[in-house]
Amino acid sequence: MARPARNKAERITAGVMIFSATCQACHQADGKGIPSAFPPLLASDYLNADPKRAVTAITKGLSGKITVNGKDYDGVMPQQNLSDEQVANVVTYVLNNFGNKGGEFTPAQVATLRK
Repeated sequence: MARPARNKAERITAGVMIFSATCQACHQADGKGIPSAFPPLLASDYLNADPKRAVTAITKGLSGKITVNGKDYDGVMPQQNLSDEQVANVVTYVLNNFGNKGGEFTPAQVATLRK
């Protein structure tokens, strides 16, 4: 296993690889998602309003109707089998890309939200 990220920049760099391997198939490389199927991460009002939602969706899964950027989605995102470090890295990457407003999560914060 790679050494843990020591700062936000390292977390973002590590997050790119996790996003490509785990998230990109549904949310697409450009973060636009797939209309009527998978919500966008691109300038996501849903995530920017409460970034903890990203952590919870990854660690616990998400089902039921949500509204993202004015469009409704009613699908299922299964819980992902990622470590707290991996979740922190990928969420930090998403928050700092795709036109989102930035931010950072640490593995300790993810562990707290996972409980």
